Amino acid sequence: MKLVVVTAGLTQPSSTRLLADRLTEATVRRLAERPTEVTVRVIELRDLAVDIANNFVTGFPGARLRAAIEAVTEADGLIAVTPVFSASYSGLFKSFFDVVEPTALAGKPTLIGATGGTPRHSLVLDHALRPLFAYLRAMVAPTGVYAASEDWGGGGDDFADGLAERIDRAATELADLLSSRTPAPTGTALGDALGDTVGDTVSSRPRRGPGRQPEPELDVVPFEQQLAALRR
Repeated sequence: MKLVVVTAGLTQPSSTRLLADRLTEATVRRLAERPTEVTVRVIELRDLAVDIANNFVTGFPGARLRAAIEAVTEADGLIAVTPVFSASYSGLFKSFFDVVEPTALAGKPTLIGATGGTPRHSLVLDHALRPLFAYLRAMVAPTGVYAASEDWGGGGDDFADGLAERIDRAATELADLLSSRTPAPTGTALGDALGDTVGDTVSSRPRRGPGRQPEPELDVVPFEQQLAALRR
């Protein structure tokens, strides 16, 4: 099972990376109880900032950015953590997911997290991150984890008062989603699963397949006959 972690922290060391590591450790620990073999890849967006900007200008990803996008696309599960800037996710975080194909995260189990200087920004999880991944059609775990500066200073456990419990609950939910998940369809199978899709246009017309009854023919009355009937 492939687990990819995307972290948008800018400093080193970074509280955003620290939260991402805690979420990853807890998830791997929960998956090991199943038992499930897990490989983890961490993507530091700080190292890809120039590549992402060049992608917007040229329309093509460089080798490093392409590898990161492929890792996210092929992952069985995703952990995404961002610092809070101006009461929302960071521009670097959003820019990375802007260059990922819109259907790449469809049905993918995802755990969201954020860090900030004050607890007042905790609503960023529901007001910014969750709508973003809902648009990308990811399967987002019910519990998101927000860590303010003061959360790292508690003395009740190894991490902080209350933060460890939130991390463990979120990791358990992601592990449950990963364990129950069927492999995500790819290529043309993804189009079959989502409907006839061309670009952003989705047809609601059901596809014909084995056992499906043919669609009934509609009785179309020419307009001239309708008009003549109204004049009678």
